[in-house]
Amino acid sequence: MHSAIATFLVAAGLGVSPATSVKPEPRATEATARPSAVVVSPESSALAASLDPVIDKALADQRIVGAVVIVAKDGEVIYRRAAGFEDREAKKPLREDAVFRLASMTKPLVSVAALALIDQGKLSLEDPVTKWLPTFRPRLPDGREPVITVRHLLTHTAGLTYGFNQPAQGAYQKAQVSDGLDNPPGLTLEENLRRLATAPLASEPGEKWAYSLATDVLGAVVASAGGAPLPQVVSRLVTQPLGLKDTGFRVSDVSRLATPYADGKPVPVRMGKTFDIPFGAGVVHYTPSRALDARAFPSGGAGMVGTASDYVKFLEALRKGGAPVLKQSTVEQLGSVHVGPESQPQGPGWGWGLASAVLIDPAPTHSPQSAGTWQWGGAYGHNWFVDPQRGLTVVALTNTALEGMSGGFPGAVRDAVYAADKAPAKKP
Repeated sequence: MHSAIATFLVAAGLGVSPATSVKPEPRATEATARPSAVVVSPESSALAASLDPVIDKALADQRIVGAVVIVAKDGEVIYRRAAGFEDREAKKPLREDAVFRLASMTKPLVSVAALALIDQGKLSLEDPVTKWLPTFRPRLPDGREPVITVRHLLTHTAGLTYGFNQPAQGAYQKAQVSDGLDNPPGLTLEENLRRLATAPLASEPGEKWAYSLATDVLGAVVASAGGAPLPQVVSRLVTQPLGLKDTGFRVSDVSRLATPYADGKPVPVRMGKTFDIPFGAGVVHYTPSRALDARAFPSGGAGMVGTASDYVKFLEALRKGGAPVLKQSTVEQLGSVHVGPESQPQGPGWGWGLASAVLIDPAPTHSPQSAGTWQWGGAYGHNWFVDPQRGLTVVALTNTALEGMSGGFPGAVRDAVYAADKAPAKKP
């Protein structure tokens, strides 16, 4: 067994049996940029036969520039592959240890930090936000100041939204609120929340689900309750206990940072210093360099970076019960439905838990995933899911927004994984 792979698998608690041979299989072509897959068993061989063509086709069709895909089954990594380019113009192949801008994959990490503080008795789901942020007092359009709780923030029912969900002259644009993906010079977290509080709430807290800047507000709560800046609290409560060495609010090794691209015709386009993508009624504003700027405010909803291996380790810790970060009872709450299918965070059949979408009814989704599956992604081109009934954890990180998050690639990866997984689902 290659020592680097063995070290990761043992450290992650996702170990390959010592008797199992791990053999990278290069496929040296322009489209795949020397990818490698780990083959450790007949099960993983079947998965490679199903999943490799999906990745190869996405690259050949130039829907994505590069991807790292890792699949764990019952605590063992059975597939891992890096394919395509970290930098297309430089012909630099993507490596398995590439660092990606996580965007909204930041949210579960910050949400788990909040839940860890709750486990420690330092925070409560029912705490009003004003207990920790006395000046954060947004109002409804009629002028009333409602109570917003930590639970509202975790469940995205606080009455907040995102600027990219509003037209050009929306209230967030007028207040110059950052969505956490751009990097306005000199903007602090405190100032961004001050601006956010001047915009009227879209609904009464607890009334409706709306994807929002709630996790940025939660990040400020976590910092206040944790007694330190948000990056330090997340490190202390989540990334350090789990050994997530490449996950944080700043890039430690710039040489491994994946170059960001965006959907384009006929091929993805390289993002510049700033980059805008039309999205619904509004526009997503990207400033990729914020990941390198120590002065950029720590966005709890979009500001972290990390690797696919780190994220698998994080999700697997939750799937296995939460140790050493959360109590098992807390993880059970995290994966329970707190906002019903009317929220449709991923379409019909999906509700929301405390950190991600939760599948309630697979029938209307036409998905092979089991009820109770957790799922989310990130606007730089990522998708992940955990199917507790099947013991599956799948992370697919790309450097291509938005195809890797909401295009055809995530669904094709999902379907390929289930096509190869013939084991019966466990009873919930």
